Amino acid sequence: MGSSAGFGGGGSGSRVSTNPDYSAGRLFTAERRVLRVSALGAGPRTTIEPMKIQLAAVLLAAAALGFAQRGPSTRPIRLASRGTHGAVAAGSEYATEAGMRIFFSGGNAVDAGIAAMLAASVTEFSHFGLGGESPILIRTKDGKVHAIAGVGTMPKLATADFFRSHKLQPDEIVDPPEEHGMKNWVPVAGILSALVPGMVDAALVALRDYGTKSFGETVEPAIELADGFPLDELRSFAIASGVKYFEQWPSSKRVFLPNGRVPEPGEIFRQPDLARTLRAMAAAEKKALAAGASRTKAIDAVRDYFYRGEIAHKIDEFSKKNGGLLRYDDMAAFHLEPEDPVSTTFHGYTVYKPGFWSQGPAMIEALNILEGFNLFEMGLNSADYLHTLVEALKLAYADRDTYYGDPKFSRIPSEILLSKQYGAVRRKLIGEKASLDFRPGEAEPNPPKHPYYATIAHYPVDPALLAKDTTCVDAIDKDGVAISITPSGAWAPAVIAGDTGIPLTERAQSFLLIPGHPNELAPGKRPRVTLSPTLVTGPNGALITLSTPGGDVQDQSLLQVFLDATVWGMNAQNAVEAPRFQSEHLVESFDNHVMKPGGLLIDERTPMNIVQELQRRGHLVERRSRYQSGSAPVFIRMFPTGLIEAGADPFYFRSAQAW
Repeated sequence: MGSSAGFGGGGSGSRVSTNPDYSAGRLFTAERRVLRVSALGAGPRTTIEPMKIQLAAVLLAAAALGFAQRGPSTRPIRLASRGTHGAVAAGSEYATEAGMRIFFSGGNAVDAGIAAMLAASVTEFSHFGLGGESPILIRTKDGKVHAIAGVGTMPKLATADFFRSHKLQPDEIVDPPEEHGMKNWVPVAGILSALVPGMVDAALVALRDYGTKSFGETVEPAIELADGFPLDELRSFAIASGVKYFEQWPSSKRVFLPNGRVPEPGEIFRQPDLARTLRAMAAAEKKALAAGASRTKAIDAVRDYFYRGEIAHKIDEFSKKNGGLLRYDDMAAFHLEPEDPVSTTFHGYTVYKPGFWSQGPAMIEALNILEGFNLFEMGLNSADYLHTLVEALKLAYADRDTYYGDPKFSRIPSEILLSKQYGAVRRKLIGEKASLDFRPGEAEPNPPKHPYYATIAHYPVDPALLAKDTTCVDAIDKDGVAISITPSGAWAPAVIAGDTGIPLTERAQSFLLIPGHPNELAPGKRPRVTLSPTLVTGPNGALITLSTPGGDVQDQSLLQVFLDATVWGMNAQNAVEAPRFQSEHLVESFDNHVMKPGGLLIDERTPMNIVQELQRRGHLVERRSRYQSGSAPVFIRMFPTGLIEAGADPFYFRSAQAW
């Protein structure tokens, strides 16, 4: 197995200790070390001994293959993981280990990715659970790219009027209103914000249509982890933060507060109900196979067991008893099939994203705007460069907040929004000064009203209830099969559905309650989610997958990482470690949908003269730690040579492994 990058970061304010002897310079030079080479491609000293000429030639050859970097040099926290058979990058070592097990047993990237996601649903419960969501992009061996909209629907009993008149309960809101957020919004926690679980069906469709393994094989690592795994600090802290909410739900308290207390880091955390549910799902497949069913039909038997069998009935019963809206009929009606992604081209690369039920098209819009600028001439993370990216994203997100929603319920002017011509028109709006206005484009006559101009009032939310984000899973194999997933929802403090062990999602909070808006809540409708996996194909068969947690920051972060790798030539690890900004000039998709016009969070590593120039241009700048970047991306790239290279953000415990 190639190099492995597991948990490498510390908490906020901490720093990762790196052994100074394990630098690229130490690895590549002899005792006198006249030639120094950093892992980020720092140039050699002016004096080079004859015995070092051969090394210099090797490095020049590497540059020709695209491994050299055009950005500033800084020694990374860790090196990229590299291999030739396959790579997995995800939110924890438990997830990447599950994916690698599948690779070692002969599975393809889809098999590995689904195994990693199922393992994450057990171990990363602070950010994601089995009852959550999982938008997926898949590239098959024939070069085609497919999307799976792994987002559940609102129960048929739910209406916007119900929530507009609903009196928020103490565990859904605290304190009186103040400014800058929506007046009406869906509860951020509890059972009323539950959708039909979307992740399970997405996983099974991906496995059935594009994988090679059985469900039983891919779920095996997750079952073992549900039987018990050593708890880490992040998960222990998440449980401690939600104690008073777990105590309101006996089914959740039984899982997360075993013996009535918060489990400590290092304790073996067991989820017997969830393990039993996963085993029952595997047994449904095994029973179908024993009866002569094909692999495809056997996986469909798992879908039927979950959505139209015992699990659906148990969720229905729990919801009815506890004042929820989710019913068996909602579960039984849910059925996913692959669909086409949206895409654009950018300087020789084709970038694929999920559709307008996600925020993914915002990255497409931003790239179309940026295509007309000479970014390389501006210089990496110069004031001009950062200003241009920020302003492009403001325009793209203004369209997101105005036009995006479930295409099955709203007519989206998608062809115009995704067109190069529209991008060129929007590009003209970027000036020398920062805009503090929300400026959606005129993609159709009489466009919807941007939410900023709706009635607003802000309700502070208990930090324990704030959206706990997401995780990420990506994989590429030697045959060019690739998968990018952004699993999320059902994060702690989640409501566990009875004895199923399944946490229910809180995703309904991403709906708006503005009458007539494309993302207005409605029965059977999907909320417009932030979840945004990314898949890129490039010249000479190059292939990239990248994804990140981060809510509204996802496509901002992914855009920057993509440019770091393609425009600036960074390797996979350096691209995810590089400084990133976060624009707050948008309508938050969670909680009370706060808006902060002009708000811009800048990485602490940004030079002060750049910060001051951005302030002079009108950006409302705040500096923040690299450990609080608002995202934590992973990135995998396959080169024409067959090299597969993976990177994982070390500042928030991401993991990457390659073979």
